[in-house]
Amino acid sequence: MTTRRLLDRVVRTLDLPENREARAAKLLESEWLITNGLGGYSSSSSGGVITRRYHGILVAALPNPIGRVTMLNHLGERLSLDGRSASLNVERHVAGPVDSALAASVASVKLVGGLPVWTYEWGDVQLEKRILMPYRQNTVHVTYRLLGGADSATLELHPAIHFRGYEDPVNTPRNQPTVARYQLTTSSGIHCVTMVGDEGLPPLRMYLSMGNGTPAEHTFISDERVLSENLYPVEESRGYEFKGALWTPGRLEVTLRRDQCVTLVASAESNDVMLALSPDAAAAFEHERRRRLVDAASTSARDEIAAELVLAADQFIIQPKGRIVDATRAAALGNEVRTVIAGYHWFTDWGRDTMISLEGLTLTTGREREAAFILRTFAHYVRNGLIPNMFPDGSNEGLYHTADATLWFFHAVEAYLRRTGDQVTLMHLLPTMIDIVKHHIEGTRFGIGVDPADGLLRQGAEGYQLTWMDAKVDGWVVTPRRGKAVEINALWYNALRLLGGWLAAVRGEEAAREIEQRAKCVFESFNKRFWIEERGHLYDVVDGENGDSPQCRPNQLFAIALDHPVLDRARWESVMDVVRTKLLTPVGLRSLAPGEPDYKAKYFGDLRTRDAAYHQGTVWGWLIGPWVDAWLKLHPNDHAGARQFLEGYVPALGAFGLGTIAEVFDAEAPFTPRGCIAQAWSVAEVLRCWAKTSPPEAQASTESHS
Repeated sequence: MTTRRLLDRVVRTLDLPENREARAAKLLESEWLITNGLGGYSSSSSGGVITRRYHGILVAALPNPIGRVTMLNHLGERLSLDGRSASLNVERHVAGPVDSALAASVASVKLVGGLPVWTYEWGDVQLEKRILMPYRQNTVHVTYRLLGGADSATLELHPAIHFRGYEDPVNTPRNQPTVARYQLTTSSGIHCVTMVGDEGLPPLRMYLSMGNGTPAEHTFISDERVLSENLYPVEESRGYEFKGALWTPGRLEVTLRRDQCVTLVASAESNDVMLALSPDAAAAFEHERRRRLVDAASTSARDEIAAELVLAADQFIIQPKGRIVDATRAAALGNEVRTVIAGYHWFTDWGRDTMISLEGLTLTTGREREAAFILRTFAHYVRNGLIPNMFPDGSNEGLYHTADATLWFFHAVEAYLRRTGDQVTLMHLLPTMIDIVKHHIEGTRFGIGVDPADGLLRQGAEGYQLTWMDAKVDGWVVTPRRGKAVEINALWYNALRLLGGWLAAVRGEEAAREIEQRAKCVFESFNKRFWIEERGHLYDVVDGENGDSPQCRPNQLFAIALDHPVLDRARWESVMDVVRTKLLTPVGLRSLAPGEPDYKAKYFGDLRTRDAAYHQGTVWGWLIGPWVDAWLKLHPNDHAGARQFLEGYVPALGAFGLGTIAEVFDAEAPFTPRGCIAQAWSVAEVLRCWAKTSPPEAQASTESHS
């Protein structure tokens, strides 16, 4: 199968019920997302209603210290014909109640090659809408085409705006445009509606174009007003401000003619950038870019599901906007700055998530060059033997409160070297990794350091949660794991063994002797301290604040799954049996076994309630990765059996975030998706394991037809 044909087959259709009320509910509950490679995005509910503060037709990624800003929040759409009219949005108006009769006008919602396409039916009239963002632009194209039922119809577009940081509450009073702050402008024959926010923000320009870039004849009807009491039901359910005002300058009216495309272009870019590509050209270039993404992926990732995941993975790899120092330094070395957005809508780039996701997002997808950029970028930010836990939005400075992200760095480097054999990058990173180990042995920030009594790594500081189970509310650390955590020591052993191997290869066996001795000590101490004979699994934490924690959690899997397993081979099967019985679900692993104290079956409610459940049973999609790795270590030839553990993610691609995988799921059936609609490590680990479990004959077949 050629990759062009494969891309055309990557279609994900939202399953819409026949019942009108259920149909309307599904359109409001499901969401779509497209991104621009800068961290900006366009996203809303499938019914065209903004239900989150993070939703927006154009959320621009602006240079630091501004960060991401909602520029065009909502687009009201109405079709008129022969004196009749109907809204294309599920609701009657921006803040109006859901009208189930209008929900039926949405005939289908699907992703075609990863891009959203709507089909509307209104009597005999059929209308198609498509949305895309030109790559590396803070621009969005919304394209309408009349398919049939009439030779022409009038389309009204009602832009609704509230310039604000994408995480700001919906009732934030600043940056509201006023009548004095929008104007009609003409540039290169293009008539724009231009809106200006507070000083420091670029203007938002909107215009209507035919497919070839010539202006579309239209009318702008000035009707400047505030649309008050807009409701954001998802924010209400999450315990945040959920009532806010939007503003509109008026409406755009354009005549649609059958099979003729009209595109609304909305942009925070300069006129030169905004007008550089016609809508037709932008669509063609984006289709070609996506074809190349599918083409570049490993041969084991070239079926329809894998290709869909490859396109989903692309959303997380960005060139951070506005990190001028990073960009200048990278350019001087002939590199480019790359980083990974951990999740949409509210995550930024997190060190831990990046290192766990790196193999799936970049190596399985054939983006090795970008993997090298990412590793070098994070290596530059190592301080006191630690890589940053995260970079806050709009900031050039990282936060370092993590004990595991730095150890995952070694794992990511090994995956990169295994794929590329790039010794130049190894030599560049090796001094940094030696320094990291030195700091961990001597002790560094947040109580991270080796206990000289047993060689195990301990961590913990008052008020911090340094492992991946990192929920904290108003000073309350929900899952206190200060002490010697099981996955931290599995990662520590793995890092020591990897570094020892690299040193031996580069500098000789003698240079690696001390590191290898430390690794041997960790192995012996780990198996002595962490094994619970009567339970058949591992302690989650030893030498903790409250002694040893025997809670059954998925963290113990890393003692088997990593490149260098720290758990004695004789104990693998027992641990796997316990994890399979108590933690495994169709969409990942529970973070705590049912029956344990504080187990929570659902992840919902306000922030405090959610965080109380975040790591207390809630299923994490990314944990299927270490499960599959561990399974294949026990059953090396059971690719078919391992693939079955991934089948539950296929229907998950058609729910919540269309064409992507959620951050977390409820711990019990029906395993409702929760949290972020698109999470980097969820997508990355499913994609990596999907490729890893492809049968050899399928890979050979794919290669012969590509």
